[in-house]
Amino acid sequence: MRHALAIDLGGTKCSAAIVDKKGHILSRRTVPVDVSSRLGPVRQILQLAQELSAGKKPKQVFVAAAVAVPGLVRPNGTVWAPNLPGWNNLALASRLRQSLGIPVVVESDRNAAVVGECWRGAARGKSDVIVLMIGTGIGAGILSGGRFVRGAHELSGCAGWLTVMRENVPNIAGTGELESLVSGPAIARTARNGLRDGKESSLARLDPSKITAHEVAAAARRGDRLARDIFNQRGRLLGFGIANIVSLLDPQVVILGGGMASAADLYLESLKTAMLERAQPLAARQVRIVVSKLGDKVILLGCARLAFTGWKERQ
Repeated sequence: MRHALAIDLGGTKCSAAIVDKKGHILSRRTVPVDVSSRLGPVRQILQLAQELSAGKKPKQVFVAAAVAVPGLVRPNGTVWAPNLPGWNNLALASRLRQSLGIPVVVESDRNAAVVGECWRGAARGKSDVIVLMIGTGIGAGILSGGRFVRGAHELSGCAGWLTVMRENVPNIAGTGELESLVSGPAIARTARNGLRDGKESSLARLDPSKITAHEVAAAARRGDRLARDIFNQRGRLLGFGIANIVSLLDPQVVILGGGMASAADLYLESLKTAMLERAQPLAARQVRIVVSKLGDKVILLGCARLAFTGWKERQ
């Protein structure tokens, strides 16, 4: 039985996996993304496919492939990915199809995450779903009535640009307000600012340049007041953002994913409280907000499902 080739191409790393029809990841490889040239990531994908094929031709091993990209995929199949050099109008699917000799589907990473959750995660059986990926950036995969919400320019889901503050927020150009406040880099930056202002914290023992959201989360779990306050405050702001999404789209479930999902225990309650305060009351009482249990597998699983079944909107 041939399997699916799933590729999760991010801005900094590229993961490839062999996945069977039951959603089991049989083998996996991860490498730093080659951003030295426009076609560097394409060559890496082909190399990973060869490695996973273990000496066979890819078409002997894989029934199809799917690639998730950190950007948008236009209806004509070209990709725009701002974190990859020269990826303004790259015909990725056709390039890979020609080299691999198998069908290739290309989709945005946020939409692939929705497919993964619907197949093997917290959205099984659901038709109205938001998967909020929170890490270096913030993006939302949106399923409404069983169909992706893409927007006129394939830009739906840019949740990092949600506005949640009454006053102006500095340094939001290029990222968006919510992302500048609650993303992983924002958590680290807030901690550094607190230390600079003289607040007491165990984080003061660290080189400020080495402080990451992971370090802040670890400090919060040790009871550090500054770190706990940061997660409570930023969880509340994230809750305001989710309130806007819930009021606008009335989803059955909002799933928190991405790197910051691993710290959800530190902000989930403040997030839910803020969402209930600000969202449309009927929608707010019925929506479930949960943390993804698929972790960093979700996009790979979504890609595998896309490879096996395609997606009707792309046919």
